[in-house]
Amino acid sequence: MRLRIAAAAGALLMALSPATAARAADDPLLDQLTGVPGLTVVSETQGTGYRFFVLTFRQPADHRHPGQGTFEQRVTLLHRSQTQPMVLSTNGYGLAASPRPTQTEPTALLGANQVSVEHRFFTPSRPAPADWSDLNIWQEATDEHRIVSAVKSLYPTRWIQTGGSKGGMTSVYHRRFYPDDVDGVVAYVAPDDKINPEDRAYDRFFATVGTPQCRADLDEVQRQALLRRDRLVPRVEAAAAENGWTFSRTIGTADRSFEMTVLDTVWAFWQYSLLADCAGVPKSTATDDELYDWIDSVAGWSFYTDQSLEYYWPYYYQAASQLGWPSLKFEHLRKLRAYPGLYTANASLPKELRRPHNPLPMIDVDLWVRTQSSRMLFIYGENDPWGAERFTPSKRDSALFVAPGANHGANIARLTPADNAAATALLRRWAGVTPALASNAVDLPLDDQLGDRRRLS
Repeated sequence: MRLRIAAAAGALLMALSPATAARAADDPLLDQLTGVPGLTVVSETQGTGYRFFVLTFRQPADHRHPGQGTFEQRVTLLHRSQTQPMVLSTNGYGLAASPRPTQTEPTALLGANQVSVEHRFFTPSRPAPADWSDLNIWQEATDEHRIVSAVKSLYPTRWIQTGGSKGGMTSVYHRRFYPDDVDGVVAYVAPDDKINPEDRAYDRFFATVGTPQCRADLDEVQRQALLRRDRLVPRVEAAAAENGWTFSRTIGTADRSFEMTVLDTVWAFWQYSLLADCAGVPKSTATDDELYDWIDSVAGWSFYTDQSLEYYWPYYYQAASQLGWPSLKFEHLRKLRAYPGLYTANASLPKELRRPHNPLPMIDVDLWVRTQSSRMLFIYGENDPWGAERFTPSKRDSALFVAPGANHGANIARLTPADNAAATALLRRWAGVTPALASNAVDLPLDDQLGDRRRLS
């Protein structure tokens, strides 16, 4: 899941000063935006062929009790033309600290406008004080429903929703609760953990992905790391002292953090790497330095620390309470693990946020997607562990495509030529655009909606 980093060359960021606000009367789009109840224009960037706005939208903290407090949800708008389609991008996490203009793949394929929404409870889009029971899939879907309802009068065209990984899941949940908000969904690499304890699909994936030699080498990396625990944990502790990392708030200790990182290594490898990268996997004869540095490059020793995990608390809270998480058996490490129950979502949360799992929401969503949904396009990567448990689209104008050899960055461009053409034609038909109309291209970075994250969906 790359953070929105690059801005278009020559773009000028202009905070909305009183003078800028005063010109809204001479600027129809700005006038319309400032006239939307609850919507605040924070800043604007202008480039060739587009305008980019950073916005906030006032949301109830609890949509079932709208009078009990509000929060400001961050939103961005990439505007091309009010006659072009609109893409609603839900990334499932937070927007960049300083959002810059980018476009998702559907936005580029359609020559569309784009509204991007920061997921509730990712800062700064968090109520204060925060009642974490308000963080669930229905509340976020209702956030998006209110944004669509507020902005649709400005863009009365076809709407397509998209998201990658957890954002793809978010797009599915929105369509489940508000199926009339958009005209189609493109969900990239979205896991469907419909029955949380039933995770044999993940173990089957790791038993067959890649080549036998690569799988054996990766298993041996984990074995060697745990066998050398007495020498490698002090290195993690030294790095923590040098960088100010702590563990007591969430994962517990440096030793628990070490074990969690080792357990995550093979998952992280296949999520972010390709089959060609198997050549660089250390052998059993690797030195401690080589082993430590390679695991750091793949899974990151800094991830399971209080400082890194705090940003992801909303993800882990949702995984623990509703979304589910992968539970792997790690048979090859049976006698080497010190903490057999560690590999759970709750392990990465502070004690006060740990929750029991409610299986009903995912069962409901899975059944709805299989039987009642329509106009849903799912894209997966062949070698992506998150695709081991996939959504199954209905037969109602929906499809699923798998990009050969691709990891968690799978997209339409990585499909075979025939599947690429079929997926693109499906998307453009839903959006009501022809290839000629979709050629309204602008020079903006492509946002893969994944961000720079280790292992997380």
